[in-house]
Amino acid sequence: MAIFSHMKESSKQMKWNKWTLFSVVLFLFAVVFEQDSPYLLLLTVAQVIYIPLTLQMIVKKNDWFNRYYSYFAIPAFIAVILLHMTNQSEWDYLFAAIYLLFTFIVAIYGITRFLNRGFIHFEEFSIDIALIYLAIGGMWFFAHIVNIDTGFSAIITWLTAIHFHYAAFLLPIFTGLFGRIYKPSTYLLATGIILISPLILAIGITFSVWIEWFAVVLYIIGIYFFIYFTFKAPFEHRWQKWLILLSFGSLGVTILFSLLYAFGRLSNEYAISIHFMLQFHGLLNSVFFALSGVIGWSMFVPLTKTKKWTFPASNIRGKMVVGEKILPIYRDYQSSESYQGLVDRMAIYEPDINLHTLSPAIRDFYENTLDYRLYADIKWKMWFKPFAAVYRLISSFMQQINLPLSSKQIEMTGDIIKIKENSDGRVKPRAWVRKIHDEITFIALYSWHQTKERTYMNIALPLPGSSMIGVLELNQIGSELQLSSEKQKIDSDAGIYLAWNKHLLALPIEETFHVKEIQEGRLYAKHDMWIFSIPFLTINYHIDHRDL
Repeated sequence: MAIFSHMKESSKQMKWNKWTLFSVVLFLFAVVFEQDSPYLLLLTVAQVIYIPLTLQMIVKKNDWFNRYYSYFAIPAFIAVILLHMTNQSEWDYLFAAIYLLFTFIVAIYGITRFLNRGFIHFEEFSIDIALIYLAIGGMWFFAHIVNIDTGFSAIITWLTAIHFHYAAFLLPIFTGLFGRIYKPSTYLLATGIILISPLILAIGITFSVWIEWFAVVLYIIGIYFFIYFTFKAPFEHRWQKWLILLSFGSLGVTILFSLLYAFGRLSNEYAISIHFMLQFHGLLNSVFFALSGVIGWSMFVPLTKTKKWTFPASNIRGKMVVGEKILPIYRDYQSSESYQGLVDRMAIYEPDINLHTLSPAIRDFYENTLDYRLYADIKWKMWFKPFAAVYRLISSFMQQINLPLSSKQIEMTGDIIKIKENSDGRVKPRAWVRKIHDEITFIALYSWHQTKERTYMNIALPLPGSSMIGVLELNQIGSELQLSSEKQKIDSDAGIYLAWNKHLLALPIEETFHVKEIQEGRLYAKHDMWIFSIPFLTINYHIDHRDL
């Protein structure tokens, strides 16, 4: 009961509204006027009923998409119905183009959703991809209506269009909504399969029957994952659970017939025909998968866990060349105060660290950074070295995040410069300038912020027209210190972000610093970085007090 009570606070009940009635009435017009090819209604019902009802579930009231929705949605849905009424007229180009424009706008909405959030909450990414895929479905629909030579028969072109409306739009949205309420350890794998399969299938249909067959097998694996998940997931109401189970379960049955059809293409011994696929596979997917899924998810729409970033990010943005050119613009010349360290007092990070047990040398390094010499050996992972070599050409010009390819130990020299608060927008910002052989390596702007009694180190690295923001959690391990962008809690600010205009985009990058004292006055720090959870860089720092 506690689970259901909690979920009621985090979900909204979907109400059928005027848009539902409008969609149903339009579809009835299509039913009345369609005489020659009734199978076309399988796509039409998705276009004028399933898609608008699904969009209602995910669109926020204050989104630009919602504000202007009626201006591009109503003409698009009417255009689809008129195509059934005109029966191949000179107006078909226009009507198909209107619907195509609608799918492009939906795709743009998917892109903006992603850009306002970034690489977090994979369930939302699934929805983003679905919105983008719809534009591909729109292009295939346009090609079918205006008889563009796609290299395939008219029926295959139409089947590709319907595939991107059902399997590439509705299914990823259903899996995305599912992830809002239940995300087991294998959710990422299952959803990833669902998202990549439409592209693999399209490649297979175009180039290789073997690839097509492989794509169908992938679909089966992904779908049966979600059938299993449905039994485990805590739904608002048992009727919702059974409708979702019926939706995924029916797809689990019909996909087996797709496998038989793909096997027929592979062996040239067809057990089932396209006609059978239209009557059985298409009808079952439309009624049981799509309709059951739309009704089931509409009963209680789970709310997104995405939150608007509220922590302060540096307002400073770089030009094409960052380097030291950026410092005279933002340097605080008015104050006589100078900074010796990356922080004034490590005490601001208590109680997450304990200054009584933390190594005194670590504390001293962060408070008096200029009293130490820094030596580094940079180790790019073998798989990333070609990318690092290309990036080196860019970074040497940009003079930012400019790391050498050699793993030979080198000394990093530099200074700490006070930055104007009113320009940066954060508390007591300071630039830590690091060089290798008088060549800029890093220009990093250090500050801090506090959220819910947790203090984070807040670091900005200006880039052309943007800034990379590293928000690090500080945790103590014995007498040693760990700084990490990895979130320990779901509501943590930790992460690596790209700041552009007023937006913050979470990047698929993680980093961890592990700092320890190896002997009096000497520290060792290991800096590890990952992209998409794959390690690509390790920097070993040897830090010695200047008095040694």
